[in-house]
Amino acid sequence: MRVGFGVASVCGFALSARGEDKTFTPCTLDPGPTRTVTRVLDAETLVLDDGSAVRLIGALAPRARDANTERGSWPPETEAIKALSDLVLGKKVNLAFGGRRKDRYGRFLAQVFLNDRGKKDWVQGTLLAEGHARMYGLSESFTCAHELIAHEAEARRKGLGLWSNGVYRLMPADNPGALMKTRGKYERVIGGVASIGKTKSTTYLNFGTDWHTDFTVRIGKKVLAADPDFSRMVDGLAGKQIIVRGWIERRNGPLIDVVDPSQIESPGDNTNANVSAVAPSANTQPASAPAALQPNTDAPKELRPAPPEGAEPGAVNL
Repeated sequence: MRVGFGVASVCGFALSARGEDKTFTPCTLDPGPTRTVTRVLDAETLVLDDGSAVRLIGALAPRARDANTERGSWPPETEAIKALSDLVLGKKVNLAFGGRRKDRYGRFLAQVFLNDRGKKDWVQGTLLAEGHARMYGLSESFTCAHELIAHEAEARRKGLGLWSNGVYRLMPADNPGALMKTRGKYERVIGGVASIGKTKSTTYLNFGTDWHTDFTVRIGKKVLAADPDFSRMVDGLAGKQIIVRGWIERRNGPLIDVVDPSQIESPGDNTNANVSAVAPSANTQPASAPAALQPNTDAPKELRPAPPEGAEPGAVNL
């Protein structure tokens, strides 16, 4: 039996017009064990009653290193740890898996669902919707990216949690010097694609005219081959403004390696780099709790671009 996630509202293709929406196949997961949380190591790592560790895949917690400060002194980090502890510590949770099940340290990479005394919450969805995390993925671990980004977008619209802090603002692509100072950190970068370059194995989105110093996005051939719609969208990005999320690397100038379509978003109506200033949507809905386990409907998995800014979070139907 597999776990299915249903989306309450139809969200559009990342860079399509609002009137040209497409329906996304619900995210599906493999159900895992039910355990009790005995420790919260940080805002994205749990220890269970059998001694195993779980990383909350898809929800990147704020860290003191984001602001180059000392551990334990960064308010977004301590607030996120408290929120996670209040939600799950000493309570039963269900694990569910999509893609890779463990990281190189032996920790489970799981979506986690509170299942305690009748209360049922999607842990990652709750943290993202309250502004205590940013959506991210690892290679082969982007399952449910569409739903996770929709929950994150809710917090961004409201300016909740870390989104009220300037450290987590959108970074402009036309300031490669500032981007290079964030090397090794996870950022969301906004800018216009100046040109597209291709080799046999890679497509490059260039955000300037000097590839030695300007910001660049790299997309491998396998990523594009896995999603023809995404590949065609990438081919049409020259001259368009986009938002790209990922870890900043140094490849001549600053670079983000895109391994999943969800890393590229349309700014929609939000072109202000200070995303915390954006007014909340009147249609914002809270993160939905999972319902009872349901058998899979054999819906195929898809790699999906992020929803447009303003998309409501999907309901979670377990």
